[in-house]
Amino acid sequence: MNTTSPAQTSTLPTWDLSDLYTAPDDPMVAADFARAQAMAKSFAATYAGKLATLSGAAIATAIADYERIQESLGRLSSYAQLLFAGDSTDPAIGQFYQTVREQVTGISSDLIFFSLELNRLSDTALEAKLVDPALAHYGPWLRDLRVYRPHQLADDLEKLTHERDLTANGAWVRLFDETIAALRIPLEGASLTVSDTLNKLSDRDRLVREAAGRAIGAVFGDNLRLFSLITNTLAKDKEIEDTWRHHARPGSARNRANMVEDEVVDALATAVRDSYPRLSHRYYQMKARWLGLPKLQHWDRNAPLPSDDDRLIEWGEAREQVLTAYGAFSPELASVGQRFFDRPWIDARLKPGKSGGAFAHPTVPSVHPYLLLNYHGKTRDVMTLAHELGHGVHQVVAARQGYLMSGTPLTLAETASVFGEMLTFRSLLDAATLAQRRIMLAAKTEDMLNTVVRQVAFYQFETLLHDERRKGELLPERIGELWMQVQTESLGPAFEFTPDYSVFWAYVPHFIHSPFYVYAYAFGDCLVNALYSVFQGGHPGFQAKYLDMLRAGGTKRHKELLAPFGLDASDPGFWNKGLDVISGFIDELEAG
Repeated sequence: MNTTSPAQTSTLPTWDLSDLYTAPDDPMVAADFARAQAMAKSFAATYAGKLATLSGAAIATAIADYERIQESLGRLSSYAQLLFAGDSTDPAIGQFYQTVREQVTGISSDLIFFSLELNRLSDTALEAKLVDPALAHYGPWLRDLRVYRPHQLADDLEKLTHERDLTANGAWVRLFDETIAALRIPLEGASLTVSDTLNKLSDRDRLVREAAGRAIGAVFGDNLRLFSLITNTLAKDKEIEDTWRHHARPGSARNRANMVEDEVVDALATAVRDSYPRLSHRYYQMKARWLGLPKLQHWDRNAPLPSDDDRLIEWGEAREQVLTAYGAFSPELASVGQRFFDRPWIDARLKPGKSGGAFAHPTVPSVHPYLLLNYHGKTRDVMTLAHELGHGVHQVVAARQGYLMSGTPLTLAETASVFGEMLTFRSLLDAATLAQRRIMLAAKTEDMLNTVVRQVAFYQFETLLHDERRKGELLPERIGELWMQVQTESLGPAFEFTPDYSVFWAYVPHFIHSPFYVYAYAFGDCLVNALYSVFQGGHPGFQAKYLDMLRAGGTKRHKELLAPFGLDASDPGFWNKGLDVISGFIDELEAG
């Protein structure tokens, strides 16, 4: 058994961002900004106020020019974002990040007219122009752009909103990020980052978990006024924008961006909440019995089970487990995934100042994605690697659609990542002994509960918070009450929550970075469960259809993408198919 933590070895990879730029003072940074600025000025002079008079072919040429400028700005932004994610405590990096954001905002202000003017074309006029094959190529992008048509403002207001983001929403987000990165939590004589302390909540020793839980509660409690101010301010900022843009409710803007109807999201959230008793409530009552506890505390939620050897998994072993699983499903999928390990596209180190959690950043189609992880060597970290590699592979194969159409809505962006997790889990499960199988089923059930139940509870928390914020500012204690309400409802009677848990909402970055993002995880998990069931059923040509779905990028909506598999997310019964998979795992654990 390993005795050295992968987190303490030199084997963890670090990324090399030089495929974007070699350093903040790389001469290409200034050169690319100068070129993008000149292109943007020329673009505005050529096209502003003239789109209605142009032919379909001429508009297609304009969109291609627009795409080139946006990709150039996207490359600069990606580099600054990744540098900042690698160390947000370095003042020089923070300065560079802000400078890039300001310059990108300034240049892109000259481009705002373009999408607004396109949306002012009547449906009849646009349809006539789309007969041209060159413009028809951009049909999916124009289709998605039209979704925002009822919500766009006058040109000058759009420009003001765009430029003020730097000192409004964007500034509060940066304050949150830098605050979280700088926080240190005293634990067992050490001073730990938030990420490292959260990892202690899955320690085998219950006393360590409790100490970590209480320490997090104390530090976030000391900073609660700041986190409450950030949350209240951003919620009010969102309300103002939603009102101006005529969005029906706080979550509607996110749903428009995800190209999914409010009613579909409502059906998902309702199905999950109705299933709390048969899913999370039932599982955690079993877990309490396994741990020999009359009640679970919040620091027991991710505790390893007594029979779990909880061994540390070296990075090389994790890589092989994930790539083997991918390869058994599709050699092409594994081949694309292999690139991330053969080249310095992954940063898995644990270091102060680094962004917590994990993500896959697509950068731009002319370069490649990068993955960020904080690898602690646990089974959950292997699943996180499988998840983020799924994103990365998706981003690579969809890049052929170009900058404007390669990105997918968040709901579908989670499909490849969660499917990658499922492939890895099933591969490991097939090779497990009977005793290992039970542990793995329990671990997978917990991961699915964290992905589905926990994220829908987060979504419910956001909904309650934003609805109540429209009546006035919320005191920190009230935000804590809403948090405890949804946690009690979702986790069930097996838990007895200590008061310090009421501040744990404050560390969740999605509430700050991407309001109402979180349901996309549940959407993706339930969708993948249904999709995997189709695969297990021997659906003909499944692998080829799956890869075609990934390659489509953002050119198709969820109905079109799922139709080849006989699935329909707008069907009220669809979500229960995915939830039944989780319930089936719990049934097997109860029977065992």
